[in-house]
Amino acid sequence: MPKAIRVHEYGGPEVLRYEDVDVGEPGPGEVRLRHTAIGLNYADIHTRSGRYPLPHFPHVIGGEGCGVVEELGPSVTNVAVGDRVAYSSGGHALPRGSYCEQRVMNAERLVRLPDDIEDEIAAAMITKGLTAQYLIHDCHPVTETDTILVHSAAGGVGMIIAQWARTLGAHVIGVVSSDEKALFAAEHGCHDVIVSTEGNIAEQARALTEGEGVTAVFDAVGADTFEASLAALRPCGNLVAYGSSSGPVPPFDIFRLNEMGSLRITAGAFYWHLRTAKDVRTRARSLFDIVGSDAVSIRINQKYELENASDAHRAMESRATLGMTVLIP
Repeated sequence: MPKAIRVHEYGGPEVLRYEDVDVGEPGPGEVRLRHTAIGLNYADIHTRSGRYPLPHFPHVIGGEGCGVVEELGPSVTNVAVGDRVAYSSGGHALPRGSYCEQRVMNAERLVRLPDDIEDEIAAAMITKGLTAQYLIHDCHPVTETDTILVHSAAGGVGMIIAQWARTLGAHVIGVVSSDEKALFAAEHGCHDVIVSTEGNIAEQARALTEGEGVTAVFDAVGADTFEASLAALRPCGNLVAYGSSSGPVPPFDIFRLNEMGSLRITAGAFYWHLRTAKDVRTRARSLFDIVGSDAVSIRINQKYELENASDAHRAMESRATLGMTVLIP
């Protein structure tokens, strides 16, 4: 019988249970997929803890993966049996359930993989890469005139933003939490790296920009970095907030943005930028092209067996990870 990681209640990593599941047969518009690799995202931790509520218990968690189509339900035309595919539910707006060996799921948002994208790379990057794509092309279209600040630059989304923005001509300043991560970030797109434990982030950013500040900040940390992100911006700069790993930002007086230089704040939510299957395919093609060209390197530094998903969660929560993490069924 296929195995999966399910939660029966919200809590810490200990609530992740490795157990048998009944997969069932695909219905209209569905496929049965055998996973070859599963990606990890911080949204999985929010799901496990209850911040992103599940519709019922027990429930398989996880929002991204890669696998092989093994069976088609009626009316499926966009994929065929034997196709290698990847998918992302993007945080919590779409159905979850990727922490499993097999699953039945809607076929509409599946993306067929090109031959030059390996399964583990696809699983690791699909959510993070699609996120980076819309952040630097839509939320703040990056150009050669930009100097940007990227928080968590040694993490999955951060390392893709840094490398991709550099190909667009931007000057990239990364923010990390340790010297080890600073070396990693410098190898993956950052011209300059700020270690957050070594002083005020905004002051360091301004020192690197001759006092002017940066044109945009990409911030997935939230509460702990919000004020520093605003203070690092030059007049008319843009804070792109797309996550809250340290917790949600407290209530904020919007007119403070006037006083600080007519600043802007953009909320970069996955769902609204990938509402349709066409959106997913278009952005995925852009991602596959940039990774296939070797201009953006996807680095998987951690691999765990599916049954050890709780260990993967502990490592991610403790900020002990570099690059990307995958689960292997």
